Order: sequence, then C-alpha cells, then structure tokens
Amino acid sequence: MALRLPAAGTRAALPVALLLLAGFVAPLVAIIAYSFATPRSFDVFSSFTLENYAGIFDTSNTVWLSFLWSGLFAVATVALLAVFAYPIAYGMDRLFGRWSSLVSVLFVFPLFVSENVRLYGWVLFFIKNGVLDGSLKAAGFGGGPDILFTPAMILAGMVYTYLPFMLFPMTLGLAMVPKDLVDAARDLGASRLQIWREVELPLAMPGILIGMLLTFVLGIGAVAEAKILGGQSVIVIAHDIEIAFTYSQNWPLGSALAVVITLFIGVLTLAVFGKLDLDRLLGRR
Repeated sequence: MALRLPAAGTRAALPVALLLLAGFVAPLVAIIAYSFATPRSFDVFSSFTLENYAGIFDTSNTVWLSFLWSGLFAVATVALLAVFAYPIAYGMDRLFGRWSSLVSVLFVFPLFVSENVRLYGWVLFFIKNGVLDGSLKAAGFGGGPDILFTPAMILAGMVYTYLPFMLFPMTLGLAMVPKDLVDAARDLGASRLQIWREVELPLAMPGILIGMLLTFVLGIGAVAEAKILGGQSVIVIAHDIEIAFTYSQNWPLGSALAVVITLFIGVLTLAVFGKLDLDRLLGRR
C-alpha cells in the first residue's frame, strides 16, 4: 500500500511548526517544569512543589513591589505614548503626504542601533559633567538638571525606546478609517471634534489597542532602562527574574516569576484580542 503523504499545507507548515516547538514550546515547558522544582536546586522533572509560588505571593516578600513598579512604568509609558504618537500617526496618514516615508525612516532608523548603546548615550548626555551639564557650565549657566538615575528618567527612556511600537500600529489603525466616512460626516455638519470622537477614533481603535498592548508587554518586561538610566535605584520584575537566574542561582524561583508574568500578559492579550476585529484591521473585509 502506498504511503500517504500529509497535505501540501501541512508539509509547508512543518518547518515553522518545528521551529516553534524548538524555540518556543520547549523552553516554555522547561520554565514551567523548573517553577515546580525544589527551590535553589536543579531537580527539574524529578520534584514537585508549590513553594516557589507560595514565596512569590507571601505578604512578607517584596517581589510584589518590583511587579508594581513594572506595571506602573508600563501603564505610564502606554498613556504617554498614546498622547504623543497619535498626532504623529495622524500626520503620517493624512498630512505629511510624500514626506511620510521619510518620517517613517526617521523613527525606524534608531532601531538599527542597539538599545543599550542608545541608553548609554543618554547617560553620557545627562550625567554630571556630561554633554548637557558641561555645555551649560561652559555657557556660564549653573549646570544641567540632576535627573539621571531617577524614576522619571526611566520613564523617559521607555517612552523614547518604545515609541515606534506604538506609532506604527496606530498609523495602521488610522489608515483603516475610510476617507468617505470622514467627508460624509463633515458634509452633514459634524464638527472636527465630533468626527474624531464618533468616526475616526472608534474605527482606528483596533490599531490603537494593538499598539497599546505591544507597548505594555514590552514595557512590563523592560529591564535595560531601569538598570542603565535608573542606576538600579528601582528594581523591576524583569531584574528580579534576572537576579534569580544569575546571582542567586535560584532557577525555580526565577521560573515561577516568569510563569506568573507570562500568565498575566497572556490573559491581558486574550482580553484585548477578544475585542479586536482583526479581519477588518488586516483589510480582509
């Protein structure tokens, strides 16, 4: 009897499936298994305990403070970028015309430079006797503001780093707004505020929500900004996970923290995508 081969679609998807199994599913299974291992051991798959999760949710543990800082930074970054990126996205879609491509390149170009290199550039610019402080002193002023290694500086670095991840989904969402609807609303006597509130914003919301979700996920896992611009004055949850896997050599605790964060982000992602019309956003209808 002839061997029956899988369908062409299955064969075409096989390389991607193998890549996901090796690069995503296998590490995720290992992390979940380690989270149930004995604390400060490597007894993965040979022991089972909830001690790591109990330690995380213990009221005497301060890890919740790191999670709170990460959440606050992520929410503040999303809120600020929603305000800053919307006018730019609107200009790229409606106003800039032939200059839109150049504006896009200007926002994409920093992504070709390592994030750490860019953040250390900020340190050199704002540090005492650095570029800003030294230039102001040379000009006869009292020097630059002492804002480095503060929570405000961490937030500023996150806003700068994650601007493209909010901007481009938001631009895509605005591009999905039919121009005919805007013209019709204007012809019917709607004010500019009414057009924005009743037509543009609801129709562009899928792209805006995707930008917010992407920015939030990246923000809650951010660590470089807190370490470089914050000088570790604030410990975020990603830094706690890094410490657990490196200096503390407590892989089970680090895995449990990673699982908790993954579950939190997964539930949030499912909730957001449950409210999105991806077919319309992708132009399928």
